[in-house]
Amino acid sequence: MTQPRLAPKMGLLGNGVIMMALIDHMKKELSALKPSDILAFNQEISQIPDIIQLTLGEPDFNTPDHVKLAAIGAIQQNNSHYTASAGLPGLRQAASDFLFNKYGTRYDPATQLQMTAGVTEGVYATLTAILNPGDSVIIPTPIFPLYIPITMLNGGEPVFVNTADDGFILDPEKLAAAIEAHQDSVKAIVLNFPTNPTGVTYSRSDLEKIAAVVRGKDIFVISDEIYSELTYTSTHVSMGEILPEQTIVLNGVSKSHAMTGWRIGLVAGPADIMAKIGMVHQFMITSATTNAQVAAEEAFKNGQDDAAPMRRAYIERRDYLVPALQKMGFTVAKPDGAFYVFAKIPDRFGHSSWDFARALAHEARVAVIPGASFGPGGDGYIRISYAASMDQIKTAVQRIAEFMAQHQ
Repeated sequence: MTQPRLAPKMGLLGNGVIMMALIDHMKKELSALKPSDILAFNQEISQIPDIIQLTLGEPDFNTPDHVKLAAIGAIQQNNSHYTASAGLPGLRQAASDFLFNKYGTRYDPATQLQMTAGVTEGVYATLTAILNPGDSVIIPTPIFPLYIPITMLNGGEPVFVNTADDGFILDPEKLAAAIEAHQDSVKAIVLNFPTNPTGVTYSRSDLEKIAAVVRGKDIFVISDEIYSELTYTSTHVSMGEILPEQTIVLNGVSKSHAMTGWRIGLVAGPADIMAKIGMVHQFMITSATTNAQVAAEEAFKNGQDDAAPMRRAYIERRDYLVPALQKMGFTVAKPDGAFYVFAKIPDRFGHSSWDFARALAHEARVAVIPGASFGPGGDGYIRISYAASMDQIKTAVQRIAEFMAQHQ
């Protein structure tokens, strides 16, 4: 019987050297990045027995039945082939109608709408289409960190504007100063509202002041409005209505219809700009999953108010959680949307949100996200997701209160 030949030791060493050389030849921007803090921390503490997870932005509701039935029907009818890269015509029409009926924005479904594999792909396709190496992107923080690595992967430079002293709203004077300081390189600004991680949202007046700063400049406004249907105290106002000629709007069904895993988002904007974003989308994924598109069409067309019961539940949870945290000594910016509380840690615990979150996880068995994960202005805070049952929230509040009392 022939014995397998072993590679010479020198060959193994040589392979290792080659591997290191290949890694060194990979995209240089990756060396400046690390995996998601949020996902890494969630995995780190998930092994703690009986821990209550108030970490990820995952609605605890099920996708509405009429949406699921539409997807089942598509599968049974063998609707399993490629669609147009921009998405099913019926889905684009339904999405266009939804955006107009809800927010008064008008987008031609044939030329101004692109369906994507979730808003994450929409952000990547958009930034890839507009950025050249050396361009700057103004990012108000604290903010969901996705925009930062995608900017860097495309050779761009994130320019942070800390909003912590301004009620977590981008101050137009600070925006103007950031544009002036980077006037030779600024390509875009990012807005995300209602905001992850703070739950704060922008009023029409806020948006008009921002629009006044950038109007007429060759600067894109990338407006991520995925939480638009979870606005609590007033009707959501889209930046696409205020500044349509410069704004690229991102939205989808993940939060409004509890469809995070279906991965259907949308990008909307001026036709010529959307043609370029659509090209990047084609090169990335060809088209979004067909039966998921059918489900999203049903959601936009016949589920325009599906978010209403979720919104009521989130408001009830917020109204229980915020005063409970304030009573314990946290300072909280009251959320006006989404399903997050961004709570400032009492001074006696120091400034490290990582130390506090780890202690809370191991001692109180409550998992939250350290505020430092969300950029400048975030350290010293924790983000608590209340996309969890009221029973879980009440138990978590009891455990946090006991932890705080033990650390007087």
